[in-house]
Amino acid sequence: MDRQAKETEVLMRTSKGNIKLKLYNETPLHRDNFIKLAKEGCYNGLLFHRVIKDFMIQGGDVTSKDAPMSKQLGAGDLGYTIPAEFRYPTCFHKRGALCAARTGDEVNPEKASSASQFYIVTGKRYSEQELRQMEKQLENRLRQEIFNRLQTENKPKIMELYRSGNKEELAILRDTLIGKTEIEAERRKEEAKLSPEVKEAYMSVGGVPFLDNQYTVYGEVTEGMEVVDEIQSAKTNRQDRPTENIVIQSIEIL
Repeated sequence: MDRQAKETEVLMRTSKGNIKLKLYNETPLHRDNFIKLAKEGCYNGLLFHRVIKDFMIQGGDVTSKDAPMSKQLGAGDLGYTIPAEFRYPTCFHKRGALCAARTGDEVNPEKASSASQFYIVTGKRYSEQELRQMEKQLENRLRQEIFNRLQTENKPKIMELYRSGNKEELAILRDTLIGKTEIEAERRKEEAKLSPEVKEAYMSVGGVPFLDNQYTVYGEVTEGMEVVDEIQSAKTNRQDRPTENIVIQSIEIL
């Protein structure tokens, strides 16, 4: 989709001040879902229930409204998910990015997004050396993801060899999968590289690069980043919940 087409702007009113955001046209499923929930008043009265300085502020747990401090938050959702819409490197985890939270890979290998929970990135600035190191980690992660997928695809064969105790054939199959992993990783190595523009953004404004291609980025803050910074500096308990409730009062489509 064309980024030049008019982007939807929203105004999030919070107990700490207003945050203005724009929703990306490149991620229409997330954009339209967020607009629908905002219009329905779904977010009114919900809390920023998870706040980690130099990382992000998270809200949208539908069970967080008026939640006592003893209540465990983070699992409340709407019973459906949004398919992942990774648009990297156009949409990435720079400071101020609006992103969808989700459950972990072990129960959600498709990386589908939570219907209501979102986070706004604060992050930190990275040096060139740190980003080079991160590229190495991204290469390793890509390799691991490929190997895990190949293992899953070959699970019936692996289980059959395990049951029959055929260690020799198992070793051959494992070596074959390692070889296939290396070939695919080499073919897809650009996926683990940060583009010059992305690198520049992580060095100048900051963000959380290790979340790219893992969580959907579907918008960004255009005004009120000082409010986000105030929220991220809030005193929190052991569950990263602010000890004084920070409330999303309303989200208005502009």
